[in-house]
Amino acid sequence: MTDDHEAVRDLLAAWAFGALDPAEEETLTAHLADCGSCAAEAARLRETVRLLDGPPPAAPARSADGALSLALRSRPAAARVAGHAAPYAAAVAGLQALLPELAGRWATPVVHDWDAHATVAHLLAADEHLAALLGIGSRVPPSRIEEGTPWEDAWDRRTADVIAHEHGRTPEETVADWTAQADELLATPEARDPQLAARAVTLMGLRLPIADHFVVRAFETWIHTDDIGRALGLPVPPPPQEHLGQLVRLAVRVLGLALGTGAPPVLFSVTGSEEWVLGSADEPVRAELVLEPVDFCLLVGGRYTPRTVPRGATGDAAAVRNVLERAASLAWL
Repeated sequence: MTDDHEAVRDLLAAWAFGALDPAEEETLTAHLADCGSCAAEAARLRETVRLLDGPPPAAPARSADGALSLALRSRPAAARVAGHAAPYAAAVAGLQALLPELAGRWATPVVHDWDAHATVAHLLAADEHLAALLGIGSRVPPSRIEEGTPWEDAWDRRTADVIAHEHGRTPEETVADWTAQADELLATPEARDPQLAARAVTLMGLRLPIADHFVVRAFETWIHTDDIGRALGLPVPPPPQEHLGQLVRLAVRVLGLALGTGAPPVLFSVTGSEEWVLGSADEPVRAELVLEPVDFCLLVGGRYTPRTVPRGATGDAAAVRNVLERAASLAWL
């Protein structure tokens, strides 16, 4: 029964991001009919969906099971893509589910000095780097960025230019362009063919396979969806477990590269995942560090500081602090 509960929890999380297929929906609804604890969890997530999607249209009275089934069917379907692009497809669907809550509230401050409109404009700018690489034309006039400009400066300049441009348009126009660009990205051969996506390219100072750059896009889309949800006071569920694992594993790889082989070695683990030794492989481990997966992603995404992120740690405090500070330094979101 425990395995059933774990499988259903994963399905509920996937449902929250619109990623269930008909077979999964059938499995979920059959289990909920016989399991009170999972049905209670479903009710909690159903309330989250109600908050994200707004009030349902008036309808005749129906049973709780019928309401849940209707909610499942009404979620936006994630695009059918290869595993490496699935987290991005789900994150896009999650943001699309949240955006209707911004009606009349697009000027709500969200993060940095951006309002909600600017946050979506930033995602339009952020996604266009991978889009351009895959042959998708930009929807915003080009920026004047001199060749040789450091990528961080070019990133900031392009974001500022796109936000300024989009603030001269309606939020609905910005959303339409972001959605169309995301759809085009998910329709590329590289989103559907792991072999094509294995080609390594450099974006944002990182040389990674295209497959990993799709995971980066998922990471940023989810982070900013969470930003908007927090600004509105609405809970945004974390990515499904499988997708969250992909975000964690990529972030750990990048963190390991950033630390290098000379850093004091730390045994690092993420709850529910594997363990890694970060830093030197030639010395005894000096410390152990454990983070929850969402907390780790929020640290790498710049939403926690090394001081405030919840953690379990033993051993050399300086070695632990080095890992946390380097993880936080990766944030560009």
